[in-house]
Amino acid sequence: MSAPLRIALAGLGTVGAGVIRLLETNGELIAQRAGREIQVTAVCARDRSKDRGIDLSPYAWEDDMTALAARDDVDVVVELVGGSDGPALALARNALNGGKHLVTANKAMIAHHGMELASVAEAGNAALKFEAAVAGGIPVIKGLGEGAAANAIDRLYGILNGTCNYILSQMESTGADFGDVLKDAQELGYAEADPTFDIEGVDAAHKLAILASIAFGTKLDFGAVDISGITKIRAADIAQADALGYVIRLLGTADVDTGSGEKRLLQRVQPYLVSKEHPLAAVDGPTNAVVLECNFAGRLLFEGAGAGDGPTASAVVADIVDIARGNFGAPFSLPAGALQPAAPADPGNRLSRFYMRFVVADRLGVLAEITAAMRDAGVSIESMIQHGHPEEGGDVLVAIVSHEGPESGVSAALDLLDGSPSLSEAPLVMRLLG
Repeated sequence: MSAPLRIALAGLGTVGAGVIRLLETNGELIAQRAGREIQVTAVCARDRSKDRGIDLSPYAWEDDMTALAARDDVDVVVELVGGSDGPALALARNALNGGKHLVTANKAMIAHHGMELASVAEAGNAALKFEAAVAGGIPVIKGLGEGAAANAIDRLYGILNGTCNYILSQMESTGADFGDVLKDAQELGYAEADPTFDIEGVDAAHKLAILASIAFGTKLDFGAVDISGITKIRAADIAQADALGYVIRLLGTADVDTGSGEKRLLQRVQPYLVSKEHPLAAVDGPTNAVVLECNFAGRLLFEGAGAGDGPTASAVVADIVDIARGNFGAPFSLPAGALQPAAPADPGNRLSRFYMRFVVADRLGVLAEITAAMRDAGVSIESMIQHGHPEEGGDVLVAIVSHEGPESGVSAALDLLDGSPSLSEAPLVMRLLG
């Protein structure tokens, strides 16, 4: 058996401690599969005295995590600190520039700096691995780069944030509104004290940008992702979706538009109405799922735990095993220099059915104003439902489902209604995924 592969671990939170427990529990099995022993030689975290339920005495301790990259007894640096910049990025740069391999679960850093880090890794013949950065323990990056390597990917989409999926699932089962379910999710540990990145869709957008780059061979472009979260969704929207035969899910979607002869990429994170007959409708709780539509393999579904110490640690160690075997490869499947730039695609010609919810004042002529805007923009209305009773006073919810039509028509209708005193707040628009 080859000499041990020596790793340094930055960050001893839930995932970092999980990595050490996994290596201790399955060390012999992992060594057999990797062809060499995996040894932790050094660690770093904020608080040396904190009880993490693991014995850290066998490992050297560094107070400055960037020092891990300079140690002679380290082959692989594992970064589990998080944050798109700051110490995590400094550690990543130091490790790769020093010829050391890097494994990370940091989707924000990869989404913002992945191209730079991939170029440095390739230049130094070092590995850059980030399976744990997307969808926890689901091997979707390996699935894209290896299992589906022979296929052109027509489209990818999926549930990429477990917090949002838990909240929406609970709203379905309890009938409670968003704010109440969010509070419960925080108390149960499914949502952070500051859940902004999750509920506003940013976390899912980080993951989507990474997947899209691998799937379509394009330069990573997080700034081009169109992002909408779930904060505007009400219990009434959940109930209406159910009546229509749908559930609401926050989805990340990406596909390439080549109609103009130029490769253009459409990336967006938005809530969708998903048909109850679609596989994603059955994905509830803090679970992730990714669908790949391939030109030869057809539809592939990857589903599993999107977070947690066990699943995420499993993905981290799987990357370490790849390095132990000498399986490096280009981080984004193609060499960084071969990834193509792709301008954002214009979604206006995309056909879909739409759910549009308006909060309107109790006054005469409001429904006529909305329907006139739809008519003038060429949007065909399939159904319209009013929630609430005008005679009770206050705002009324009006929900419209359109026939299939171009997205540009819905945008035009909303432009016509923009600034109308009849609307109490901006409309909520969701596409229907059948």
